[in-house]
Amino acid sequence: MSSIAIEPCVIVIFGASGDLTGRKLIPALYDLYRQDRLPEKLCVVGVSRTTMTDDQFREKMLTSVRQFSAHFDESKWPEFAKRLNYHTGDAAKLDAFPSLTIKVQQLGRERGMLKQGDMPNVLFYLSVAPSLYEPIIGNIGAAGMVMEGHRWCSLNPEAMPWQRIIVEKPFGTDLATTVSLNRALGRVFEEESIFRIDHYLGKELVQNILVMRFANTIFEPLWNSNYVDHIQVTANETVGVGSRAANFYDEAGAIRDMIQSHLLQVLCMVTMEPPSMFHADAIMREKIKLLASCRELKESEIPHSAVLGRYTAGPKNPAYIDEPGVNRARNTETFGAVKLHIDNWRWSGVPFYIRSGKMMATKLTEIVVQFKKAPHNMFARISPEAADRPANRLIINIAPREGISLRIEGKVPGAGLSIDSAKLDLDYLQRFGGEVIEAYGPLILDAIRGDRILYKHKDEVEHGWRIFDPILHNQALRSQIHDYAPGSWGPAASDALISAGSSESLKRVWHNPVATEVR
Repeated sequence: MSSIAIEPCVIVIFGASGDLTGRKLIPALYDLYRQDRLPEKLCVVGVSRTTMTDDQFREKMLTSVRQFSAHFDESKWPEFAKRLNYHTGDAAKLDAFPSLTIKVQQLGRERGMLKQGDMPNVLFYLSVAPSLYEPIIGNIGAAGMVMEGHRWCSLNPEAMPWQRIIVEKPFGTDLATTVSLNRALGRVFEEESIFRIDHYLGKELVQNILVMRFANTIFEPLWNSNYVDHIQVTANETVGVGSRAANFYDEAGAIRDMIQSHLLQVLCMVTMEPPSMFHADAIMREKIKLLASCRELKESEIPHSAVLGRYTAGPKNPAYIDEPGVNRARNTETFGAVKLHIDNWRWSGVPFYIRSGKMMATKLTEIVVQFKKAPHNMFARISPEAADRPANRLIINIAPREGISLRIEGKVPGAGLSIDSAKLDLDYLQRFGGEVIEAYGPLILDAIRGDRILYKHKDEVEHGWRIFDPILHNQALRSQIHDYAPGSWGPAASDALISAGSSESLKRVWHNPVATEVR
């Protein structure tokens, strides 16, 4: 995504014995190494309370990489493993940091990447429980590991080491906690050194939205309320919550876990104004403007603009409320659907529908741009079939098979005039080839470069909570949570949500593809 140089650094991963590190982070770094995309001197320090030696940490990570790397190569592992190091310590306590600082300095010295101040470049990664974010951030600052002020005041800033931090979502649980987290980060790091990671933005087709919109003149003139009837954003999974209920999901739910974070960012990519250039600052400014234009729902509007659901028991699964660790009193949703409006010149009057659920009929992540019908149907008198043809529709399929399709109308060959629908379909992998890369890899590389194009600004996060806080805390909505069967498309109330306000000529329905439909 960027031509910015990749400098060597020490990546300090807090929470190194946890699931994310073994399942995503180290496999992603290994894949980058295998593709010769890592800086030669880059190394990793895993930090956790679990007592381990460097060799024990490497063995643990080998097991994970074998399982989770899509292209594991045994011959590549020994050299990569030399980059992995471990430090035992409780990062929530300040007394863990003097020895950690020494370890980082030592690795910088051994690998020849020390800069002024006797420190290498450092990328911190918070792969820990959100409750530990603020204590760890405070300790990084108190330990003197961040010297941004010295860097910018230096006569030669490039000679000073940089320090950056990657923060995993959730970025708070509501607006108040998000503001608190942003203030904690701001006390230690400059905003441009803070990387709020959303792995959805690392997916190829999400990034390709910008290329499709702004590198093709056929789309942008039609990308407005004059031609678009509505837009849908869907992210469904066929799996349930399982063991995640007790330690995460029951306090999050579908709105916090998916819609307020991942899918709102996808919606920004689809609807924002053209940035002046392909640069992080320009793109962030347009996303912030877009989110500031999202209408905040009134309390009385929310029960008619959102639907919450939770799956019932199935042949192979318990009901969500019977999952271990679930507190029934919370009424946590496993399905959410929301109708939003963007009050600006481009999108005034166009509804946006976002949904996400667990235990759904099929795994599906997609964007549907439903265009309006032609203003006049000159073929209506020919036959009833020609009188009621569907409108054009663009589908951007992010998962499970990345691609783009455009539905158009065409004449069926033969005598007379018969009209039928056809799809112009681009299968992304088939057309462009290449290796499917875990989203975390390119995002980590971008953080090393200092490229924030695919990361979130603090104002984006706070605007997102401004929109969804009232929805999450609306008691009328929470009290009418709907049950739905596993393997379905969610509660019937979500179908009523999208159909409300439809015109007679163009009924709004969710795009629920059948088994034989690719997109």
